Amino acid sequence: MLDLAVIGAGPCGLAVGVAAKQARLTCSLFDKGPVVASLMRYPLYMTFFSTPEKLEIGGVPFVTAAEKPSRREALAYYRKVAEYFELDVRQYHEVRRVARARDGFELTAHHPGKTEPERVVARNLIYATGYFESPNPLGVPGEELAHVSHFFVEAHPYWQQRVVVVGGGNSAVEAALELHRVGARVTLVHFLGEFDRGVKPWILPDITNRVKEGSIAVRWCSRVVEIRPDEVVIRPDGDAAFYNLPADFVLALTGYRADLSLLRAIGVDVDETTGVPRHDRETMQTNVPGVYIAGVLASGLDANKIFIENGREHGGRICDHIKSKPPRVAPGG
Repeated sequence: MLDLAVIGAGPCGLAVGVAAKQARLTCSLFDKGPVVASLMRYPLYMTFFSTPEKLEIGGVPFVTAAEKPSRREALAYYRKVAEYFELDVRQYHEVRRVARARDGFELTAHHPGKTEPERVVARNLIYATGYFESPNPLGVPGEELAHVSHFFVEAHPYWQQRVVVVGGGNSAVEAALELHRVGARVTLVHFLGEFDRGVKPWILPDITNRVKEGSIAVRWCSRVVEIRPDEVVIRPDGDAAFYNLPADFVLALTGYRADLSLLRAIGVDVDETTGVPRHDRETMQTNVPGVYIAGVLASGLDANKIFIENGREHGGRICDHIKSKPPRVAPGG
């Protein structure tokens, strides 16, 4: 039996694995994709705002060519961390079921290359699943069409194309700017009358100037209500008539929401208003003894509260709490 099993092998999941290694606790990490798969969703040429030392795990130096690390450097760094600490990362193992077992929990993980699922028992269970795999859907007809995406990786494929970007937060604004720079014809559609308050302050002047000069169009106080092969249908607020906007591609960058179904399945309470699982902030343990959360899950619907910088600390809190528990006494002992 493992001391702990971690669902999710992103940076915060790796931090739990490293803390477990340092505490001499047996630990395995499960992820339905590759290690730090969430970073692969970041734009290809993205540079982190954080400095390298704020992204480090386990004291392993994060050496970068420039002042701020790139996406490519971060991928290489977290692979190195997993190798250095010899973490048991079971990539492409999707955990589809969790259940209580004697003295712990049983996970059922499926691998595409195996006919039989893998079953693992652990005394403690840590959810570090993040949220990037579950975009907020628009819920409109045509959202499933091939030219529609909830992720933006790079701007090159959109050269000289008409691109409608839905959203007004960081992801939408940064994508719109990159698309404009490669020669795409960009229109932002946002349900508010201004950009979201969380837009990075050093980006806001750039997007504001591009909108003022007409390089990037914005349809404020408007919503996409239907997506068609070569256009989207826009509904403005108020009594204005619906209208059609030509579009070769649609990027629905409306944010992401954590999938909490596995967490609920084991009995963890979730605040319906905030989306925050019930937990102790000091230990990260939920209302279910032996079940913990790490990373952005602790911030609920407000994903701007927890990043790698502060989420990496959760692993230490969790392992300290696990180590402080009195040892189990065998029956008859």
